[in-house]
Amino acid sequence: MTAISLKSLTISYGGIPAVHDVSLEIGDGESFALVGESGSGKSTVLRAIAGLAPEWSGEISVLGAPRGHGPDRAFARTCQMVFQDPYGSLHPRKTVDSVLSEPLVVHGISERSGRVSEALEMVGLGQEFRFRFPHQLSGGQRQRVAIARALMLKPRIMLLDEPTSALDVSVQAEILNLLKRLRRDQGLTYLMVTHNLPVVAFMCDRMAVMNAGRVVETAPSSALRTGDFSDPYARHLYAASGGDEIAPKDGQ
Repeated sequence: MTAISLKSLTISYGGIPAVHDVSLEIGDGESFALVGESGSGKSTVLRAIAGLAPEWSGEISVLGAPRGHGPDRAFARTCQMVFQDPYGSLHPRKTVDSVLSEPLVVHGISERSGRVSEALEMVGLGQEFRFRFPHQLSGGQRQRVAIARALMLKPRIMLLDEPTSALDVSVQAEILNLLKRLRRDQGLTYLMVTHNLPVVAFMCDRMAVMNAGRVVETAPSSALRTGDFSDPYARHLYAASGGDEIAPKDGQ
């Protein structure tokens, strides 16, 4: 089954195209990466899927259902997004309990206390974090809360926008291992945006290389070990990232 299908997706801001004619098929349960340099259009694709970039043409479908323009409550039960900056994505005046309860309140879901406790446990945070404010948490703990919030509605698909790039190097591996475990345990599909090719080698099954708003090549993540890319820009990106030394080992 196809989890996410993009056909001839073109996205504009103020009438100026930022993404051109992107077509992708991401399988149910797959972990797929969009890679490329800053400004290549990676995050813009995620924003369109999430309903945060309303000026687009083409087709977006999620689990076989066409995606309309703008927010969609039913879509939110299926697909959630984790943003890059854990410092900016959490409300500074709301406790962790309030942040995690909010999606349940919006969607009229009961048993909130139990769901909040379960989500904290899933992301490796104890109950002592439940009534803390974001300023009382480290960057890694904030990102764990952001991941827990995305899990509250029990989605099948997670959109991950550079989920570790704002964190200290010592914390990045912990979050990546958490995401890998959650995908396995919850049967999640991931669409991840990153410029970090070692992260792709560790996390993903396939990848699409973007340059200047276009997908220039789609390849299995094993190409990061072999260097088997056909597009010149993809080869350049691979070489600039360290070539065959790129793939980290599990747990690193």
